Amino acid sequence: MLASEKDQLKREVGELAKAHKHHRSGLLPVLQHIQREFRHISPEAMQEVADAFQIHPVEVHGVVSFYSFLTSERKGRFIIRLCQTISCEMMGKRTLARQLQTELGIKFGETTKDGMFTLEYANCLGMCDQGPAMLVNDEIYTRVTPESAVEIIDSHVKRFGANVTHHQGAEK
Repeated sequence: MLASEKDQLKREVGELAKAHKHHRSGLLPVLQHIQREFRHISPEAMQEVADAFQIHPVEVHGVVSFYSFLTSERKGRFIIRLCQTISCEMMGKRTLARQLQTELGIKFGETTKDGMFTLEYANCLGMCDQGPAMLVNDEIYTRVTPESAVEIIDSHVKRFGANVTHHQGAEK
């Protein structure tokens, strides 16, 4: 972690902890903020959070390891989570999964080399009547087709100004 990132982390954690009056109820929102900003929660971040909330770092690690949307491993700027419930399976999840892997040139559980996309499965996104469902960061998409998945990826790249070529395994 660079010195400037460490300073930014310390400042942000301090401000967020103060906003939550250093009460344990603020732990999860602070960790979610760190996850969004830094794309993972590093050991240094866990230590900063522990210090700010005056708790043991192992407690912070316990929260990070318990929640599937928090991670200590760096993820892509866009985390694509595909619902893997039986209802999404019946509505075409397998075809969609193959398209996502082809489009991004990675398998589930991997991140593209440019650090832009991470592909994961989610146990349930709560959209069983509108499957297959997919989550990109905090945005839910329903009734996703292989074609619309490509459009969704393109829209995120365009909207966030990313200069990436994500069609690593796909013909355009």
